[in-house]
Amino acid sequence: MQNKFLQLQHTALYAAFDRFPAAKGAAVHINRMAQTLFARMHGGLLYTLGDATLPAYQKEGNIEIVRFVKPEANFLQRTLAYSRLLRSLLDEQSAALRLCHFRDPWSGVPILAKKPSACVYEINGLPSIELPFSYPRVAPETLKKIRAAEIFCWTTAAAVITPSQTMKDNLVRLGVDAEKIAVITNGADINTRPERPPEAPPRYLIYFGALQRWQGVEVLLKAFARLKDFADLHLVICSSTPHRFVKEYGKLAARLEIAERLIWHFALSEAELAPWRAHALLSVAPLTECARNLEQGCCPLKILESMAAGVAVVASDIPAVREIISDGVDGKLIRADRPADLARAIRVLLEYPDTLQRMGERAKERIAKDFRWQQASEKLSALYAALDR
Repeated sequence: MQNKFLQLQHTALYAAFDRFPAAKGAAVHINRMAQTLFARMHGGLLYTLGDATLPAYQKEGNIEIVRFVKPEANFLQRTLAYSRLLRSLLDEQSAALRLCHFRDPWSGVPILAKKPSACVYEINGLPSIELPFSYPRVAPETLKKIRAAEIFCWTTAAAVITPSQTMKDNLVRLGVDAEKIAVITNGADINTRPERPPEAPPRYLIYFGALQRWQGVEVLLKAFARLKDFADLHLVICSSTPHRFVKEYGKLAARLEIAERLIWHFALSEAELAPWRAHALLSVAPLTECARNLEQGCCPLKILESMAAGVAVVASDIPAVREIISDGVDGKLIRADRPADLARAIRVLLEYPDTLQRMGERAKERIAKDFRWQQASEKLSALYAALDR
């Protein structure tokens, strides 16, 4: 068992069915939230997913990290095995634990069975809504069981946190007690502008993040094909997922005759990504109108991090994005799933570079005022203080 390595008894546990660390936004969020928890509790246990490139156990001072690394091709079988190891950890640690924070029902059900008090359920996404996008053949009965687990978690946990008011409103409609939900948004840091990547083309747009269907990358490629008259314009796509997942987009780019103007990067670290983001003409977040983005909600890090870099964002006009961007002020909102509308908005901004620059400056001011990671950490720490009395 992986927990044979544990050397300490912990008062805090953060559990997430996500690979950590990773290039994905989820890993950025986990890092920030776990840091806040462990700073308050003077250490703790972090339990996440891993893979062959990451150690199953890691100790950093008074923080121990256990990763579930057992290969398991079937997603649901992997969740069950992940939960079993977590139960084993809880058998060893539950007597000392005072504060637990989890991101998913696979973590929440075993935690709440052992420690029903002082638990925080962080809902960035609901598997009952998201899974059909990745696994279209998932059975309705399976989704019902997952929803039942989610309901158990949000009913039993002492507090629920979520990153947007849109998502809070949707959770209330699903039956979550509004009084126990705290909105703690994602954040971004405002840093000194890094040097331009030496291999960067003179003019480029950027998309960075994952490539799931709800992200709207297909819409972006179709929009970019309408900008062929900008002969020197490139599109840089920094994918947080491995190269093998881009095959279908490569085929689409070839059909659209834009493949030569695409620049792909994969699983960049933040240090590697930051220069590409900072020197883009603009950043694009073409989220689709789907259940994942509308019935659930989001608080996209790609938008916040671009704005923090002073880069204007063109994004889909959906409720969660309207919480961040004021159309025409610190970004541009366009109707989702409309390549022509997206291309037109990009074209207008490129033709008015002064407007584009002012928009980027106001975007940076917006982040400094309302969306710094420090603000999120302070809100989360206050919640922990209220629970751990």
